[in-house]
Amino acid sequence: MREQQIEKLRGVVRDCVSKHLYSSAIFFADKVAAFTDDPADIYMQAQALFLGRHYRRAYHLLNASKIVLRDLRFRYLAAKCLISSAICFLRGRAYEALENRALARHWYKAAIKADPLCYEALECLIENHMLTFEEETSLLSSLQFGPEDRWLSSFYSCLIKKYDKECVIEAKFREVEKESCNSNPSSPSFMHTLKNNTDLLACKAEYFNQCGEYQKCFELTSDLLEKDPFHLKCTLVHLAAAVELGNSNELYLMASNLVKDYPQKTLSWFAVGCYYYCIKKYDQSRRYFSKATSLDGTFAPAWIGFGNAYAAQEEGDQAMSAYRTAARLFPGCHLPTLYIGMEYMRTHSYKLAEQAKTICPSDPLVYNELGVVAYNMKEYNKAVLWFEKTLKHIPSLSQLWEPTVINLGHAYRKLKIYHEAISCYERALTLSTRSLSTYAGLAYTYHLQDNFTAAITCYHKALWLKPDDQFCTEMLSLALVDEGRRGIDPKIEFR
Repeated sequence: MREQQIEKLRGVVRDCVSKHLYSSAIFFADKVAAFTDDPADIYMQAQALFLGRHYRRAYHLLNASKIVLRDLRFRYLAAKCLISSAICFLRGRAYEALENRALARHWYKAAIKADPLCYEALECLIENHMLTFEEETSLLSSLQFGPEDRWLSSFYSCLIKKYDKECVIEAKFREVEKESCNSNPSSPSFMHTLKNNTDLLACKAEYFNQCGEYQKCFELTSDLLEKDPFHLKCTLVHLAAAVELGNSNELYLMASNLVKDYPQKTLSWFAVGCYYYCIKKYDQSRRYFSKATSLDGTFAPAWIGFGNAYAAQEEGDQAMSAYRTAARLFPGCHLPTLYIGMEYMRTHSYKLAEQAKTICPSDPLVYNELGVVAYNMKEYNKAVLWFEKTLKHIPSLSQLWEPTVINLGHAYRKLKIYHEAISCYERALTLSTRSLSTYAGLAYTYHLQDNFTAAITCYHKALWLKPDDQFCTEMLSLALVDEGRRGIDPKIEFR
């Protein structure tokens, strides 16, 4: 009777496996194992665990039962438990070396799905921008984490692209930190240390950089590099922030140290290119960006830097070639498409610039450039919407975003909404008091309102910054004439 029950359970296990009901197969296989120590039943239980992706548990069962050496089938299954994700990962690396990025992407995804702990595969997918934001999110949601690995799921959500809304991204960081704060003080866990983990903080710095918070990003990466001078991901973000801030001294020191410590790494020569780009020696910067791409053709920042160095000297064809190469190699990165649009805009191809769609809805630079395109196409209402959206995506306004505020003022002036234009110009003056464009825009707006005294004052301030400015010189003369006419009988007509 007992043998009949066991055989019936075996049939249920086989039926569940054939229907891909692996959780049920594991459940009934456990029941079979409770009644018998037959090696065939142990193998069936281990196979059910393997198919259910419980690789460590399957390997432990095979090893603990000491049947691994009895049969080649057992050894093969144990090996598959240990190396299935590794094999997928190595296939991915091989295809990537052959520049077959489609198959490389496929096998990297297979590796991380086979074992969520295969961080190397996820790193290749993320760092090489092989997936779009939606694909990364979908992949992460498909991974099967155990209850004890919930922290890893939260951590991975911080690693992927930060293209979501600000509140969602910041909530992800808080979730990881909240879990660490809720750790039981009487039994310290690994999660307790994750709040100050350098990898997590490097992700935060990356987020600050994307939001345009370059100073905050630079301060965070500086602190991190004091703790861990060889954290390469943090170093890359640090270099990007230093370029945006124009900190050539820091770039020189970083580049010198990297070349000394890592002469064979792509990042080292990229840093040298960043230094020369910052000091406007674009020929030298291109040379080192080119060297970086020759060392590693999958290093996206070097391709973008290469294009930017050409664009800085208005060599549009070469810049576009670099950007298009980057867009082809890194379909998940929005920056090549953004710079293609900016290059079209520089050559006054506004329709093409507008069509250069981007895939990052949270990057304020994207909205700023779309605003500039709309302004140049004389679609001022649309320009106002884009510029306002830009400012909404900036956590805290800094001098770096002063041109956006000025552009918003210009758009309002074009729409004859003068009070809003003046408000924008005054806001820009709180960010910088040495902007010719701000004073000129403010003066012209006052002039259009027939507030000649205020207009004359602002024209003078603009000319103090640039005495030979033709527009302000001519408009100041007109404003003086207009103010002089105020005391004359309005019935007299001047022609």
